[in-house]
Amino acid sequence: MMPTLFRFFLWVIRALLFFALLGLAIKNSGTMLLRFFFGQEWTAPISLVILTVFTLGVAVGLTAAISFSRRRKAKDNA
Repeated sequence: MMPTLFRFFLWVIRALLFFALLGLAIKNSGTMLLRFFFGQEWTAPISLVILTVFTLGVAVGLTAAISFSRRRKAKDNA
């Protein structure tokens, strides 16, 4: 009984988080100008920039965690 209730509660939290972030993306749909080196510019919606930076952060974090985990396993097996 309890695990089913806990799963339902987790899905409710996930749905609320999704709709909160979706609302944030809709409210911030204006464009943003990113200026790079050598006079290059890129115009993109703010929500796309935030999503891209978040995705890059998750990728870097997972890479670091996997690297740490592999080193620890190798150290424990040696």
